[in-house]
Amino acid sequence: QLAALASANTETSVFWQPIKNMPVAIPGADRERLTGQYRQLIEKTLAPAYRRLGDFIATEYAPRARTTVAWSDLPNGQAWYRLRIRLATTTDLTADEIHSIGLAEVARIRGEMEAVKDQVGFKGDLEQFFHFLETDPQFYFTDSAQLLAGYRATKVRIDALLPGMFADFPKADYEVRLVEPFRAASAAGAFYQSPSADGKRPGVFYVNAYNLKAQPIFGMETLSLHEAAPGHHFQIAIQQELTGLPRFRRFNNYVAYAEGWALYCESIGKELGVFTDPYQYYGRLSDEMLRAMRLVVDTGLHAKGWSRERAIEYMLDNSTMAESDVIAEVERYIVTPGQALGYKIGQLRISALRARAELALGSRFDIKAFHSQILRDGAVPLGVLEAKIDRWIAAQS
Repeated sequence: QLAALASANTETSVFWQPIKNMPVAIPGADRERLTGQYRQLIEKTLAPAYRRLGDFIATEYAPRARTTVAWSDLPNGQAWYRLRIRLATTTDLTADEIHSIGLAEVARIRGEMEAVKDQVGFKGDLEQFFHFLETDPQFYFTDSAQLLAGYRATKVRIDALLPGMFADFPKADYEVRLVEPFRAASAAGAFYQSPSADGKRPGVFYVNAYNLKAQPIFGMETLSLHEAAPGHHFQIAIQQELTGLPRFRRFNNYVAYAEGWALYCESIGKELGVFTDPYQYYGRLSDEMLRAMRLVVDTGLHAKGWSRERAIEYMLDNSTMAESDVIAEVERYIVTPGQALGYKIGQLRISALRARAELALGSRFDIKAFHSQILRDGAVPLGVLEAKIDRWIAAQS
């Protein structure tokens, strides 16, 4: 990242973009003056500063960093990790409990993957099926333009289905864009950027084309459901529009709620009308497997003595993820302990609340009303959400 920011070629630097985009209305003399000043600032100040910082990290800081990865190796680390778990999940679950939940979910999802393998008529075991999905050209785009067009077409298809399960829609739409080249090498495979609070600037669903092998076609529907609509786009954009809430509620988040909602949105894909292609449903299982593996790997690293290499091997053995993505994921868990636990724990709790409401209300259960109850008060701890849904169920009875 630092090397990219300290580019030796000034005119390919990310900092040069304002000069490339300078309005034509600016007079020639002013354009020349501003361009010269800008060039000098980049070449004499910005680029050298990033080079100095890069050199410091490489030659002074990194060689003196500890060689272990566990949060529990730090002073008071075990208690600290327990706090990280509580902050990320908004529950009192222990590392051992979460590890066990993760192992059970990984086993269940592998069983569903076996069913997809049989459905498509693949001859071989699950590991061979993984290899087939990782290597067969039919599952991958060959250029970024195809990737972008594919996700934009998926947006149109999903948008048309949403009124069947949702009554609340954000004012702002969202766009699909490619991650900019300057940050693509170190950025996640996909992520969401929220719209302006007034809904005038759209949200952005960013897709990373840096490694097309890390963007399988079979993952498109589930990634759209999670990162865009009805996942993060609905939850974050609607929350920002709740002007009756104080600002810290409109613009704050809880990992378990926000990521749990996005993962729950993946889980309702078949009901919504997507995943009609079994390979797209495998994509959903693949992404769910990632979230289940996080429960195992995060707690393994920080509470059970797992090495970085063991965590990488575990994820490669249980998924079709590209190795580059697996390494990025494991290193993310190392530096942000607990955060990755919120996804599956949140989804499991939201799914359980829905099951509770369906059982209690029977034929009076309204899926649109349930989704509105989840979304209309913004992000809250899971215990608060559970109490709210219990009150809603009681009010319908």
